[in-house]
Amino acid sequence: MADAFVYRAEGAAVVAGGDLYGFTVTEWHLPATYPPFAAILFVPTAWLPPLALKAAFVAGNTALLALLVRLSCRLAGLPAGVPLVCAATAGALWLEPVFQTVLFGQINLALACLVLWDLTRPPGAPGRGVAVGIAAGVKLTPALFVAYLLFTRRTPVRPRVRTREGLTALGSFLGTVLAGALLLPAASVDFWTRRLFETDRVGKVWIVDNQSVQGLVARALGDPSPGPAWALVAVPAGCAGLALACRAADARLGVLLTAFTALLVSPVSWSHHWVWCVPLLAVLHARGRTGLAVLSAAVFTARTLWLVPHRGDLDLRLPWWQQPLASPYPLLAAALLTAAWLTLRGNPAPDEYAGPPPLSIRTGAPAPRATVNCPHDDTAPRVPTRHGTAGEPVRRG
Repeated sequence: MADAFVYRAEGAAVVAGGDLYGFTVTEWHLPATYPPFAAILFVPTAWLPPLALKAAFVAGNTALLALLVRLSCRLAGLPAGVPLVCAATAGALWLEPVFQTVLFGQINLALACLVLWDLTRPPGAPGRGVAVGIAAGVKLTPALFVAYLLFTRRTPVRPRVRTREGLTALGSFLGTVLAGALLLPAASVDFWTRRLFETDRVGKVWIVDNQSVQGLVARALGDPSPGPAWALVAVPAGCAGLALACRAADARLGVLLTAFTALLVSPVSWSHHWVWCVPLLAVLHARGRTGLAVLSAAVFTARTLWLVPHRGDLDLRLPWWQQPLASPYPLLAAALLTAAWLTLRGNPAPDEYAGPPPLSIRTGAPAPRATVNCPHDDTAPRVPTRHGTAGEPVRRG
C-alpha cells in the first residue's frame, strides 16, 4: 500500500509546514505528485498509525467500489438492488485496475465515484459540475470532463444549462487551485510552475505499468524518452475522443468516451487508473453487447501486462508479438474510440436528451419518467421540436 503512505506523508508535510515536494517515502522512494489541494485533503491520514491506515484504505476502497457499481448501474439504466451490487462488487475485485487500486491504497475509485455521481444527476440539477471540478483539482486527469461539460452538444432544451454546468465545473476546479494557493502558497507556486511539467517525477513512462499512449509508443519504439513522437498520436486521439464524446447522442457513451480518452492521452496512466472498466462493463451489458462485455472483462482480468518480461529495462526490448500484451488498455481504448466513430459517423447529435434514467431509491430499478425527449426511447411521448418530432426514429438514406 505504498501510495497510501505517500498520501500520509503529504498530509504530515501540510501539518508540519514541510516541503511538500521535497521528500520521498517507502522503499521505492516515491514523491508527492498531486496538486497542493489534494495534500490538504490527506491531512487526516497523517494522524493514523500504519495498520489503521491500511485498514481504512481497504475498507474505504471496498465501500467505494460498491458505490461505483451502483453508480455504473445508474449510468447504464440497470437495476441496482443490494444482492446485485454485492455480487458485482465481489466480481469487480478481480478486475486488475480495481485490484491494484486496493493493493496500492490508491484514490482512483473515489475520483471515479465523484465524476460518475455528478454526471448521472439530471441535467440542470443544482451544482452539477462541482464534483467534477473537485476531482480534477485532486488529480488532473479528470479535467477532460470539464471540457466535456463545456463543449458537449448532447444537452437539454435550454442551451444555458450546458454553459452553466461547464462553467460550474471550471469554477470548482479553479476553486481548488485557489484553496491550495491560500493554504500552501509556496507549494502551489512550486507545483504549477515546475512539478506539473516533470513527467518523469511520477515514474518511468516506458514501463508496462503505464498504460497510456506515451507508454505504448515508448515500448514500441524501444525509446525511454519518445519525445514528441507520442504527442503525434496522443493529440489527434485526444481531440477525436473529446469530439466523439461531445457528439454522442447517448449520455452513457459520452461519459465513457471522455473517461477513456483522458486515460489514453494522459502522459502517465498507471494500470490502476483504469477503474472506469467497471461502468464500461455495465453499459456494454445494458446495451446488449454481451460479447464485447465478456471480451472487455477478459482484457481487464487477464493481466497480460504482467506476463511479459518487465524487470529492469526489459519493457523496452519486447518483441513485436508481445507489444499488444504489454499495452492491452490503450489498445482497448483505441478500439472503443474507433467503434464509436463508426457508430456516430454521419449521425448528428440531437438537441435534446434527458440523460440516463433515474433509479428508484427503494428498488434500484429504473423509475418511470413523466416526460422524456430521447431519440432512442420508442416509448417516449412525441414532442414537437424545431427539428421534427422528438422520439421518432431517425431514418437515414
